[in-house]
Amino acid sequence: MDEQHAGLRSIDAYIATFPADVQVRLQELRATIRAAAPEAEEAISYQMPTFRLHGNLVHFAAHKGHIGFYPAPSGIAAFQERLVRYKSSKGAVQFPLDEPLPLDLVAAIVRFRVAENVSAAEAKAQQRRASRARGSGQSGA
Repeated sequence: MDEQHAGLRSIDAYIATFPADVQVRLQELRATIRAAAPEAEEAISYQMPTFRLHGNLVHFAAHKGHIGFYPAPSGIAAFQERLVRYKSSKGAVQFPLDEPLPLDLVAAIVRFRVAENVSAAEAKAQQRRASRARGSGQSGA
Protein backbone atom coordinates (compact mmCIF):
# COMPACT_ATOMS: atom_id res chain seq x y z
CA MET A 1 0.00 0.00 0.00
CA ASP A 2 1.08 3.64 0.01
CA GLU A 3 3.82 4.99 2.25
CA GLN A 4 1.75 8.02 3.34
CA HIS A 5 -0.50 5.75 5.39
CA ALA A 6 2.13 3.33 6.70
CA GLY A 7 2.20 3.24 10.46
CA LEU A 8 -1.15 4.97 11.01
CA ARG A 9 -2.97 3.50 13.97
CA SER A 10 -6.42 5.07 13.82
CA ILE A 11 -9.10 6.00 11.35
CA ASP A 12 -8.90 9.59 12.61
CA ALA A 13 -5.20 9.71 11.71
CA TYR A 14 -5.95 8.23 8.28
CA ILE A 15 -8.70 10.72 7.51
CA ALA A 16 -6.54 13.65 8.66
CA THR A 17 -4.09 12.97 5.81
CA PHE A 18 -6.60 14.11 3.18
CA PRO A 19 -7.87 17.53 2.06
CA ALA A 20 -10.84 18.92 4.01
CA ASP A 21 -13.44 18.11 1.33
CA VAL A 22 -12.33 14.47 1.20
CA GLN A 23 -12.21 14.30 5.00
CA VAL A 24 -15.89 15.28 5.13
CA ARG A 25 -16.81 12.47 2.74
CA LEU A 26 -14.70 9.93 4.63
CA GLN A 27 -16.33 10.96 7.91
CA GLU A 28 -19.79 10.56 6.32
CA LEU A 29 -18.86 7.09 5.13
CA ARG A 30 -17.43 6.19 8.55
CA ALA A 31 -20.56 7.43 10.35
CA THR A 32 -22.79 5.44 7.98
CA ILE A 33 -20.80 2.26 8.59
CA ARG A 34 -20.80 2.89 12.36
CA ALA A 35 -24.59 3.34 12.37
CA ALA A 36 -25.13 0.15 10.35
CA ALA A 37 -22.66 -1.86 12.46
CA PRO A 38 -22.61 -0.31 15.96
CA GLU A 39 -20.96 -3.40 17.47
CA ALA A 40 -18.05 -3.35 15.02
CA GLU A 41 -14.57 -2.31 16.08
CA GLU A 42 -12.56 0.24 14.15
CA ALA A 43 -9.03 -0.61 13.05
CA ILE A 44 -6.46 0.04 10.40
CA SER A 45 -5.78 -3.01 8.26
CA TYR A 46 -3.88 -3.08 4.98
CA GLN A 47 -3.27 0.64 5.69
CA MET A 48 -7.01 1.29 5.28
CA PRO A 49 -9.83 2.11 7.69
CA THR A 50 -11.42 -1.19 8.63
CA PHE A 51 -14.45 -2.27 10.59
CA ARG A 52 -14.30 -5.69 12.24
CA LEU A 53 -17.06 -7.85 13.64
CA HIS A 54 -16.26 -11.55 13.86
CA GLY A 55 -13.50 -10.85 11.33
CA ASN A 56 -13.14 -8.14 8.71
CA LEU A 57 -16.45 -6.54 7.86
CA VAL A 58 -15.60 -3.72 5.42
CA HIS A 59 -12.66 -1.48 4.49
CA PHE A 60 -12.59 1.89 2.77
CA ALA A 61 -9.91 4.14 1.33
CA ALA A 62 -9.61 7.46 -0.44
CA HIS A 63 -7.86 7.58 -3.80
CA LYS A 64 -7.16 10.33 -6.31
CA GLY A 65 -10.58 10.33 -7.99
CA HIS A 66 -12.70 8.04 -5.86
CA ILE A 67 -13.37 6.43 -2.52
CA GLY A 68 -12.87 2.70 -2.58
CA PHE A 69 -15.28 0.59 -0.55
CA TYR A 70 -14.31 -3.02 0.10
CA PRO A 71 -17.17 -5.16 1.47
CA ALA A 72 -15.69 -8.53 0.42
CA PRO A 73 -16.79 -10.35 -2.72
CA SER A 74 -20.06 -11.43 -1.10
CA GLY A 75 -21.04 -7.82 -0.43
CA ILE A 76 -20.42 -6.88 -4.04
CA ALA A 77 -22.25 -9.92 -5.42
CA ALA A 78 -25.32 -9.44 -3.21
CA PHE A 79 -25.78 -5.84 -4.38
CA GLN A 80 -24.52 -6.19 -7.94
CA GLU A 81 -27.68 -4.72 -9.48
CA ARG A 82 -27.54 -1.61 -7.29
CA LEU A 83 -23.80 -1.19 -7.91
CA VAL A 84 -24.01 -1.37 -11.71
CA ARG A 85 -23.46 2.37 -12.16
CA TYR A 86 -20.14 2.25 -10.28
CA LYS A 87 -16.83 0.81 -11.35
CA SER A 88 -16.36 -2.39 -9.37
CA SER A 89 -14.43 -5.60 -9.15
CA LYS A 90 -14.85 -8.86 -7.29
CA GLY A 91 -14.41 -7.28 -3.84
CA ALA A 92 -14.40 -3.51 -4.36
CA VAL A 93 -16.48 -0.63 -5.62
CA GLN A 94 -15.37 2.89 -6.51
CA PHE A 95 -17.49 5.89 -5.54
CA PRO A 96 -16.38 8.91 -7.61
CA LEU A 97 -15.38 11.96 -5.57
CA ASP A 98 -17.47 14.22 -7.81
CA GLU A 99 -20.73 12.41 -6.98
CA PRO A 100 -22.68 12.08 -3.72
CA LEU A 101 -21.86 8.96 -1.73
CA PRO A 102 -24.67 6.38 -1.93
CA LEU A 103 -24.92 6.20 1.87
CA ASP A 104 -28.19 4.22 1.92
CA LEU A 105 -26.58 1.60 -0.31
CA VAL A 106 -23.44 1.51 1.85
CA ALA A 107 -25.60 1.00 4.95
CA ALA A 108 -27.48 -1.86 3.27
CA ILE A 109 -24.23 -3.55 2.25
CA VAL A 110 -22.79 -3.16 5.76
CA ARG A 111 -25.94 -4.64 7.34
CA PHE A 112 -25.68 -7.57 4.90
CA ARG A 113 -22.03 -8.11 5.88
CA VAL A 114 -22.91 -7.93 9.59
CA ALA A 115 -25.56 -10.62 9.15
CA GLU A 116 -23.13 -12.71 7.12
CA ASN A 117 -20.31 -12.47 9.68
CA VAL A 118 -22.59 -13.08 12.66
CA SER A 119 -24.11 -16.12 10.96
CA ALA A 120 -20.67 -17.53 10.15
CA ALA A 121 -19.49 -16.96 13.73
CA GLU A 122 -22.58 -18.67 15.12
CA ALA A 123 -22.11 -21.65 12.79
CA LYS A 124 -18.47 -21.93 13.84
CA ALA A 125 -19.41 -21.82 17.53
CA GLN A 126 -22.06 -24.47 16.95
CA GLN A 127 -19.48 -26.70 15.25
CA ARG A 128 -17.11 -26.28 18.20
CA ARG A 129 -19.86 -27.18 20.67
CA ALA A 130 -20.79 -30.26 18.64
CA SER A 131 -17.14 -31.30 18.39
CA ARG A 132 -16.67 -30.94 22.16
CA ALA A 133 -19.85 -32.88 22.80
CA ARG A 134 -18.66 -35.71 20.56
CA GLY A 135 -15.25 -35.65 22.25
CA SER A 136 -16.64 -35.76 25.77
CA GLY A 137 -19.06 -38.53 24.83
CA GLN A 138 -16.23 -40.65 23.47
CA SER A 139 -13.99 -40.15 26.51
CA GLY A 140 -16.56 -41.71 28.82
CA ALA A 141 -16.87 -44.90 26.76
